[in-house]
Amino acid sequence: MIRIAIVGTGGMANTHARAFAAIRGCKVVAACDVIPERAEEFAKRHDVPAVHTDFDRLLAEVDVDAVSNVTPDAVHAPVSLRAIAEGKHVLCEKPLATNYADAAAMAKAAKRKRVINMVNLSYRNSAAIHRAHDLISRGEIGRVMHFEASYLQSWLTSRHWGDWRRAPAWLWRLSTAHGSKGVLGDIGVHILDFASYAAGDVKAVNCRLKTFPKVKGNRLGDYVLDANDSAVITVELAGGAIGTVHTTRWATGHANSLLLRIHGDRGAIVVDLDKSYRELRICRGRNVDKNVWKTIRCGPTPTIYQRFIRSIRTGKNDQPDFARGAAVQKVLDACFQSDAEGRTISI
Repeated sequence: MIRIAIVGTGGMANTHARAFAAIRGCKVVAACDVIPERAEEFAKRHDVPAVHTDFDRLLAEVDVDAVSNVTPDAVHAPVSLRAIAEGKHVLCEKPLATNYADAAAMAKAAKRKRVINMVNLSYRNSAAIHRAHDLISRGEIGRVMHFEASYLQSWLTSRHWGDWRRAPAWLWRLSTAHGSKGVLGDIGVHILDFASYAAGDVKAVNCRLKTFPKVKGNRLGDYVLDANDSAVITVELAGGAIGTVHTTRWATGHANSLLLRIHGDRGAIVVDLDKSYRELRICRGRNVDKNVWKTIRCGPTPTIYQRFIRSIRTGKNDQPDFARGAAVQKVLDACFQSDAEGRTISI
């Protein structure tokens, strides 16, 4: 039995708990949160026997094999490093850290201690993106020349997910003082990983960030609403291709939409998660001259939670690991630098 502690018991922690409960041979045995009532409620909801508000005490008093780190972004590094120091395997929420130096330190520590380490870039759960990666790696669309990628959400204009004005779970994402890196750090990290996993490594970025007024004084209670809401990034890949990545919370009509188009000199691929996690469209071969697209249906792929547990059992670290999380964080840092300095930044 693989025993797991979940640290941070906010909304996303419920997804972690349900995912692990569905996997045979593992069990969530402890929950930890600085807010006692939230930890107690979470533990009761998911039948977790041990409840703590102090992570050090949890590590000292509860026998766990792995830690699922679902804390706010600014706490990812200290919690993960503490767990790694005790020899615990770690699944950490994204972004891996709030800066590349911390992310690189986490990757180095995990490698040194030889613990399984993964970052929850959850759209790797799409079978379509893995097939796109494989097809492009095999040269099925030739050399990648151009791409476009977007991740669109509407929760600043819609109440599809509730009213952000009344929910701390949303408000903290709008406030740098509460550890948020804005839409770029929250969901930009996903689309940058998603796009570059299939299209190729990022070589340089030119980024524009924008924060729009939302309420009078741009403040609600303790939350100063100063984190970026929209990001537009021009990207050059290591192979020479150029493209755009954009993300926003102002995309009315899009609850949670990821789209990737990759164009090569001998074909093209489209992955649209609004339509399917297990299908992609491809134009190649004789269909190029006719502009005809075909649909490829992909088999299921294990979730990151399943791959994390499998990695612990086999001792073979699956992807995306902390090294990948650090590489994406390096791109995020370059995006912030580019916006601040108004110029292209090489990675």
